[in-house]
Amino acid sequence: MDKKDLLSVADLSAAEVKKIIALALKIKQGPAPKSLSGKVLALLFEKPSLRTRVSFEVAIHQLGGYCLYLSPDEVGLGKREPAPDVARVLSRYLDGIIARTFSHQTLEALASHSTVPVINALSDSEHPCQALADILTIREKKGKLKGLTLAFVGDGNNVANSLLLAAVFTGINFRIASPPGYTIKSEVWQKAKGLTAHSGSQISLTDKPEQAVKDADIVYTDVWTSMGQEVESAIRRKAFAHYQVDARLLSLAKKDAIFMHPLPAHHGEEVAAGILESPRSVVFDQAENRLHLQKALLVKMFGKSGRTR
Repeated sequence: MDKKDLLSVADLSAAEVKKIIALALKIKQGPAPKSLSGKVLALLFEKPSLRTRVSFEVAIHQLGGYCLYLSPDEVGLGKREPAPDVARVLSRYLDGIIARTFSHQTLEALASHSTVPVINALSDSEHPCQALADILTIREKKGKLKGLTLAFVGDGNNVANSLLLAAVFTGINFRIASPPGYTIKSEVWQKAKGLTAHSGSQISLTDKPEQAVKDADIVYTDVWTSMGQEVESAIRRKAFAHYQVDARLLSLAKKDAIFMHPLPAHHGEEVAAGILESPRSVVFDQAENRLHLQKALLVKMFGKSGRTR
């Protein structure tokens, strides 16, 4: 079949998202199918990682494939060697590339010059694998997706972008509360807005966390300063000072609301101390589901019944 990359949640259809979630639920029950037998995939990373690297390596291994980790020092992506050349070389050796980059443009350059599928394992624009695993977790915990309300409190960052798109694909209502100047970019918001006509999701922007969280089914937050933004840390801490998810804010959500965070968390900043360990938190189940969702994604894209080169 023709090569298909996953750089954005929007590269999938609503039907494909639902099929991947259903397959992940099935795969989680085990045992893992050996769908990647004979396949070799590489993790091409510019940024450090815990969950993304380990979950992908374990997923590929359990599916019967072989995984190579290519560190920033080994490749020097865009410095030692241009991204297009890296893509053309790796395409001769591999069945797929899983890339974690600072710039989404680097990811696009890899995809446009690769003859094998490229998966976005995080860029400054999106984090589709995280968002899809989040939808899997919500489905598990709530038993449904359509009609639920997710409140995102904090920066309109890559995770928020992907989560917004995944929410509208699955009929989840999405509210985001961000300080002025830090909300989701207009082009992403408009793309999501166009999708709501099909899913029925309601989406809204506010600068008031209480307004977003009121009667929500899911309360979600992420770090105020992402990797690559460290020079902005002091400015961001000041801008986001009133956007911490604490017990008071959580009390405004529904009584059975769950709390989510993609990790790593900065305790005492975006999330108050103790919230990750509270009964409402599903954060570590959410982290585990990266493994199961990515297995489903890999089976769909590279499995014997999926896409191959």
